[in-house]
Amino acid sequence: MTDSTQAVWMLYAKKADFNGLAQRFHISPVTARIIRNRDVKTPEEFERYLNGGLGDLYDPRLLPDMERAACLLEQEIEKGSRIRIVGDYDIDGVCSVCILYTALKRLGAHVDYVIPERIRDGYGINERIIREAVKEDVDVLLTCDNGIAAIEQIAMACTMGLTVVVTDHHDIQKTPEGKEILPPAQAIVNPKREESRYPFSNICGAMVAFKLIQVLFEDRGVARKEWLELLELAAIATVGDVMPLKDENRIVVKEGLRRLARTKNMGLKKLIEENALNPAAITAYHVGFVLGPCLNASGRLQTARMAVSLLLSESEEEAGRLAGELKELNDQRKDMTQAGVDAAAQLAEGPFAGDKVLVLFLPDCHESLAGIVAGRIRERYHKPTFILTRSEGCVKGSGRSIEAYHMFQALVEVKDLLLKFGGHPMAAGFSLEEEHVEEFRRRLNENGERVLKPEDFIPKIWIDAAMPFEYISDGLIEELARLEPFGQGNEKPQFAQKSMEVRSARVMGRSRNVVRLSLVNERGYGMDAVVFTEGDRFMEEMGRNRRMDVVYYPTVNEYNGNRSLQVVVKAWKFH
Repeated sequence: MTDSTQAVWMLYAKKADFNGLAQRFHISPVTARIIRNRDVKTPEEFERYLNGGLGDLYDPRLLPDMERAACLLEQEIEKGSRIRIVGDYDIDGVCSVCILYTALKRLGAHVDYVIPERIRDGYGINERIIREAVKEDVDVLLTCDNGIAAIEQIAMACTMGLTVVVTDHHDIQKTPEGKEILPPAQAIVNPKREESRYPFSNICGAMVAFKLIQVLFEDRGVARKEWLELLELAAIATVGDVMPLKDENRIVVKEGLRRLARTKNMGLKKLIEENALNPAAITAYHVGFVLGPCLNASGRLQTARMAVSLLLSESEEEAGRLAGELKELNDQRKDMTQAGVDAAAQLAEGPFAGDKVLVLFLPDCHESLAGIVAGRIRERYHKPTFILTRSEGCVKGSGRSIEAYHMFQALVEVKDLLLKFGGHPMAAGFSLEEEHVEEFRRRLNENGERVLKPEDFIPKIWIDAAMPFEYISDGLIEELARLEPFGQGNEKPQFAQKSMEVRSARVMGRSRNVVRLSLVNERGYGMDAVVFTEGDRFMEEMGRNRRMDVVYYPTVNEYNGNRSLQVVVKAWKFH
């Protein structure tokens, strides 16, 4: 099992004039080093990282087909055409639908929405949705967070007389010669298109929808503040869809979190209340691990329409009821996930302990949870992991990978065994006949022998600076808060100190999952520390060792009106 004692500790070695940057931006050299470690290079990028605001967002008209899509929708609204939004069942799809639906309604459009069911329909626009639209006299299909790969489906929609506008952010299929394969829609807004002039392609589906609305509102003279009221949904989707918190995304999430404190969205208000969060102190962590999973739970276990209804609700009573139901669903999802992780761990440590690529068949695991379970097992054992579940008439699987293993390529090599598959280097989805499960496992492992080396299975912990405790101050902690929001691509800073003496250690908490330490460095400088881990196991590991190396993050402990500096220990090694 992976833990911090097995990980390799790596110190960033990126170069820059840290003192010069510190002077220019009125920050400490330590903070300048951290920002540089996040791949921020030029003074202009530093300025944007530290002080970027809404004025620094990019022009939506630089997105391919943006003017065409806006113009087309404006004409259809004028004509009174029926517009149907086709979304997706995850948090990005749900937020995209809400942004487009709210805005098109505001412009007087005759609009509704459909969301495919995860298990019945699978991902994206499909034939059933198209046939229903034709039957119900819909004129325009507007996709969000899907559509770029639906070549045949959109061709069918066009031959049946529908106008199709695609808004999406996913990668684009190419021919062997490298030519883009695009659906025959009337407009395709996607920052990943080769002809895109948009400076930052890593935005989520809800951001693409948000940009389209900006153009529509500008063209129709709607006040900018109405567009900005939808910003928090774009921010939630950006965090929930695990987009890199860099460049424009960082500005949107920072601003979106600020606005959540006083949100007018009744559904979000009730969801924040239901989870007992303080609206004024919501971070990207709360969106990623508390609110986001509630919005995702409906699409996993029931229908994503519940999450859309919550976010569109204007009734306090209805919003309260839906928020409660989603919280309950998410609690149920957590229990089911834990059961799946436990079952998978038994296989990973039992019959398949020697496998380099974990292929774990859990027939009874809910298929919508396979990806979450795969992610947890990958984290625990630092091996590429595929979780397979029994589905209607076949086996479906979801995979999560490690840096050294290109998951999509691995599936291409065994595609003769698969009914369907798709994905990218770090994640994939597929289906196959149950009788092929064992051969699938065997061949992936045989092929894995070629590409995976022993060092690939050792996780890395990245350290921003070897920083003595003497440097920690209220000022530094305030400065580090300016680097938020933390998340994918803008990770929380981590510092290291060698050879700490443990003066005292005690396990706390009802679940004995907190250890409070008193640490002293070689110069006799002391600091209180806290470790969130299995307390009894930590004490056992420590034994009589009183010296340890630590990776930590500095913070303030506020208790009973008293404030004191402390560090949160993220990884450790006993001497």
